[in-house]
Amino acid sequence: MSTPGMNRPTPETPPSVKQGFFNRFLNVIEIYGNKLPDPVTLFVIFALAILVASAFSAAAGVSAVNPSTEETIEAVNLLSGEGLIQILTGMVTNFAQFPPLGLVLVVMIGVGLAEATGLIQALMRRALSSTPPKYVIPAIIFIGMLGNMAGDAAFVVLPPIAALLLMGIGFNPLTGLILAYASIAGGFAANLIVNMLDVLVAGFTEVGAQIMDPEYTANPAMNWYFLAVSFVVLVIVATIVTNKITIPRLGKYEGEVQEIEELTEDEKRGLRWAGWAALIYVAVLLVLTLPSNAILRNPDTGSLVSESPLMSGLVPIIMFLFLIPALFYGLGAKTIKTDKDVAKMLGDAMATMGPYIVLAFVAAQMIAYFNWSNLGPIIAIKGAEFLQSIGLTGIGLVVGFVIISALINLLVASSSAKWAILAPVFVPMFMILGYDPAFTQMAYRIGDSITNPITPMLPYFAILLSFAKMYNPKVGIGTLMSALLPYTIFFSLSWIAILVIWFFTGLPLGPDGHIFLPS
Repeated sequence: MSTPGMNRPTPETPPSVKQGFFNRFLNVIEIYGNKLPDPVTLFVIFALAILVASAFSAAAGVSAVNPSTEETIEAVNLLSGEGLIQILTGMVTNFAQFPPLGLVLVVMIGVGLAEATGLIQALMRRALSSTPPKYVIPAIIFIGMLGNMAGDAAFVVLPPIAALLLMGIGFNPLTGLILAYASIAGGFAANLIVNMLDVLVAGFTEVGAQIMDPEYTANPAMNWYFLAVSFVVLVIVATIVTNKITIPRLGKYEGEVQEIEELTEDEKRGLRWAGWAALIYVAVLLVLTLPSNAILRNPDTGSLVSESPLMSGLVPIIMFLFLIPALFYGLGAKTIKTDKDVAKMLGDAMATMGPYIVLAFVAAQMIAYFNWSNLGPIIAIKGAEFLQSIGLTGIGLVVGFVIISALINLLVASSSAKWAILAPVFVPMFMILGYDPAFTQMAYRIGDSITNPITPMLPYFAILLSFAKMYNPKVGIGTLMSALLPYTIFFSLSWIAILVIWFFTGLPLGPDGHIFLPS
């Protein structure tokens, strides 16, 4: 991508970053955040705390009145004989029926194969290498925000590619690293396509909502309209921040210009085959959805959204959207030669989900204890009553929840771990106040994204630092933080502004996704 002898302004090195208040604050966050136990250990601690709290609460006669049914809900002692039997006999069922578990594993079959065959990496290289220079920056942002569909792969693949690409057209490669990382991490919730992350958070939202409404079913696409609009806005915002702040701050680069590795003929053929496979798959989906009598519509109402096979089957539809192109890419690129290769790739992809499966097992037990003890609905009811008593029930409450989620994200970077803890409390609490679970979920997802770029707890921050040191050994955490902070600030302001507009206009967040509970 680079042009030998390209005339560029005299390079400058990135300015040193003073240890001001904010950097000292981040240092404290890093030190104490590193001392936190692993998320699995946290869930074990929370589970034990719930068991102890259930015993004390039951002994104290703690209760609350359900405002919908007027039923009195009393705390249940799980450390009694009956409680211990329930814990023992329900352990397997808790895990097997945990909604986020199956949903995520099914989608991961497709995503994992797409990553293992090299499809995701090849797509990113092809998209960026063929982009005209003046569109490179928005293209990196666009691909970065789409990259959350690929899970971890985007964090590892895109930043070094973006660095090489921007270096080749005369910019500091650190600009590419910062821009790509900020786009992936800060825009983590924004996307144009429903993907694995939507499935994951919807599973935990469903568990939380069922505390108040056992029949509630979460639709993975229920935030889609909001996220698509957010995607467009954040691409514009990130482009402005990059041009006005990041590029001037980081200056130019002094060093040898490297090139992006060209796609091989096999990789090009694989991408062609994958493209045709994806087009055919989408065409089949359109045939199955667009006609008024299409089989993926609700057979009674003809709706594509309400109780339709399309929404019920969204998870396997997403899986095949990745799986089918990945198979054809692998065949075309010759990364798949026999069925044994496919089986091995799928096995390796699922093996990477081992930590998530362990987390899901412990989280399933913790949430079950929370429900069995009745502490979940009691806390939700009492919390809602308190918020009503102080008059904090409107948009101020929602923005406050976004900020709380963002601050928690500085210490616990795992999206699933945080939402598994927060959803059983805040989803039913907000339901009592009249808010739809989709809206609570959306507020959480904003908070979960906006501080991603600056939290040292995100494991890919260390990878970003190692990439940066390849170009400038003097780069430290302070340099990266000061460069990433503007994205967090302007993403926060923009996203909260969009949320406020949505709140006052009452627009749907997505299919079956509302601001307020339907009357």
